[in-house]
Amino acid sequence: MHEQIITPAMSPGRAREIAATFDLRALPVDFLANPYPVYALLRETEPVRRMPDGSYFLTRHADLVCVYRDATTFSSDKHVEFAPKYGAESPLFEHHTTSLVFNDPPLHTRVRKLIMGALTRRAIADMEPGLITLVDSLLDRIDTQGGGDLIEDFASAIPVEIIGNLLGVPHADRGPLRDWSLAILGALEPVPTPEQHAAGNRSVTEMLAYLRGLVAERRKAPGDPERDVLTRLIQGETGGDRLSEVELLQNCIFLLNAGHETTTNLIGNGLILMQEFPAARARLLADLRATAGDAAAEEQVLSLAVDECLRFESSNQLGNRRALVATQVGGVDLPAGALVTLCIGAANRDPMPYADPEALDLQREGNKHLAFGFGIHQCAGLSLARLEGRIAIGRFLQRFPDFSLSAAPTRGGRARFRGFLRAPFSVR
Repeated sequence: MHEQIITPAMSPGRAREIAATFDLRALPVDFLANPYPVYALLRETEPVRRMPDGSYFLTRHADLVCVYRDATTFSSDKHVEFAPKYGAESPLFEHHTTSLVFNDPPLHTRVRKLIMGALTRRAIADMEPGLITLVDSLLDRIDTQGGGDLIEDFASAIPVEIIGNLLGVPHADRGPLRDWSLAILGALEPVPTPEQHAAGNRSVTEMLAYLRGLVAERRKAPGDPERDVLTRLIQGETGGDRLSEVELLQNCIFLLNAGHETTTNLIGNGLILMQEFPAARARLLADLRATAGDAAAEEQVLSLAVDECLRFESSNQLGNRRALVATQVGGVDLPAGALVTLCIGAANRDPMPYADPEALDLQREGNKHLAFGFGIHQCAGLSLARLEGRIAIGRFLQRFPDFSLSAAPTRGGRARFRGFLRAPFSVR
């Protein structure tokens, strides 16, 4: 088992060059391939960096936690930020300013409560047998073919089915979901291209048209609100608030997207890290062999591994907030209205909370990474994402312990969402 060069090295001189003029609106290709040396320099020399556009870029773990904790001072509402970015009348603007993740209480509180009511520990545990069946069917197909593409044939196929099941999307209708999701989330890049704008707006429009029909059908024939998130969102709380039609539809889009690309990236990144770090992979396989037959012990081994993959290569690398009042972060004064970018990718490799943060340690204990955020906006589906990661990565490695990449994987080439578009591999 040989190490493959998947994340290219960056020279110290080149990292200093990028850090000196760092601007999210003009990121070079080699930064997108490996941003971590630049993040490390910024974290050490300018952890609260004033950007050319007047915003602030945060790279320390403690500073991100400080902002996440203070939802009163730091707003997630994006009306001010997204109006000039998308145009106040655009489908992208309406979507992103209505969805759960880019809102403050009370809308955030209402929607999150409804979603969490259908993502209970019991409900997620009930999904495990079906998830295992799905993963094993994908692995059977890969075995028959002798390989395939880690993203297209495995990683992306899993969350599409899980989120489709949660919302009750008929299997025949799931084909466009991934492309819609990639287009809408792609428009969240710091500077989306005209093509990304157009694709994002078109995808929101097409998803809304589809969801209107799905919602109408579910109103006629409701599902179990304890299991069916769409039915729960339609019905609202008994005797409590209900979502408006716009809130309902836009948060259905959010759910389809939020549970899709980030989980695809978790699974794809995790398996490709196993290829890039063969010693860590061998240790994990040894631990899995040692715990064979002990479901609880195996789950613990895989839980640690999944969380370390999330820390080391966070699916979502950047978050944003706006300071509602003048405040201070990391000893730096921020004016009221300041836009703040939270660099999750940098914070998750901060040496203050993590020993040897540049090492992939799949047995790392006490891993308080920020891949799911923190505070009131912590990812509502984190338990489901962890389950998908454990089952997918664990069963893949146990079925194909000697799999190998047959060509260099293709990264997504984005700053906010870190993952791969293609990763050809062989199991023989």
